Formats: sequence, structure tokens, C-alpha cells
Amino acid sequence: MTLIAGMNVSRETIERLEKFAELTRKWNPSINLVAKSTLPDLWERHIVDSAQLYPLAPKSPRHWVDIGSGGGFPGIVVAAISAEKSPETKFTLIESDQRKSTFLRTAARELGLTVNVIASRIEEADPQNADVISARALSALTDLFPLISKHLTADGVAILPKGKTYQDEIDLAKAVWRFDVQSHQSMTDEQARILVVKGISRD
Repeated sequence: MTLIAGMNVSRETIERLEKFAELTRKWNPSINLVAKSTLPDLWERHIVDSAQLYPLAPKSPRHWVDIGSGGGFPGIVVAAISAEKSPETKFTLIESDQRKSTFLRTAARELGLTVNVIASRIEEADPQNADVISARALSALTDLFPLISKHLTADGVAILPKGKTYQDEIDLAKAVWRFDVQSHQSMTDEQARILVVKGISRD
């Protein structure tokens, strides 16, 4: 077993994640999956940063939806971990960029993951009835909550990595929305937090 983001995972899971890193480096010059400046530190900045979301989710979720999936961070990463930890969990990735959607499908296939990719704008996709939603570097909470509330079950949870202005985002969102939030220190950035949000409804 090998440790990643505080979790013990199998060698097979690490190999999947290493293969995903290779695919990202291979495709990045043509479709800009991650900022070029972060490629030398891809494992810590993107793989571990994404992996740390998994332990914050409920155990063995039924349906995990990643919105605005981009290059697959965290969607593909958490799906790779789930393939070992909770193989019954269904994964759906929503990404409007057709080229990135093609990359996500290719990555899932080459990593042997069962992932549904919806090439659509989040607001135009059919309601997903998810019990977990993740969104990384997508938009502020005030813009995220209308998208999340469409696709999340009433008792579902949203797991949202945020930067140093996370408290400002929470305060602004509370003017319009009701929700419960727990803040967890990021393992990869001392100024960042991961917000675990429940009970989202309009005030």
C-alpha cells in the first residue's frame, strides 16, 4: 500500500494516477488542460490536490458528479481512487469543452475507469440526482450554488476546493443562500480550504 493525501491506496491505483499524469502531460500542449507553469509539479499541484477530496465524501456514495471537469481534476482522480475504495460508485463528469470531453473519455478508457462524460454546459445538462458534487477552480459560491442545487439531492454534499478568499465567498453566498459548511485545511496550500457544503437552499 502507498500513501496519498492521507489514504492508503494500492499500487494499481498509484499506477493509474501516474498514467493519468502522463496523459495530461502528453495532451496539455494541444488543449491546455492545466497551466503550463504547474506541469513540473503536476503530482502535488493537481493529483494530490484532487485526491484529498475523496476522504471528505460520504462513504461509498451512489453517484458522484464533477462539474466543470476540465482536465479531469478532481473527476478522473477521485474516480481512480473510488475504483479501489468504492467500485459501486457511479461517476459523471460534466464539461462543455468538446476537446476536453474527448480527453476525459480517452483518459477514462485508458485507465480502465467507468466514467460517464457529458459534453454540455452544466445548466443545460439533465438533473443528475447526485449525492456528491465536486467543482474545482470553477467559480465563486454565489455562481456555483444555482448549478449545484440543480444536480444535487436534498441530502447530498458539495465538496469545493477554494483559495484564500474562501471566507469572503461564504459571506457573500450567505446573503442569498442557506447552507451548512465545514472548512478543511488543504494539504497542498496553506492558504486554501476545502469546503464541504450541505443543505443548500435559497434564502
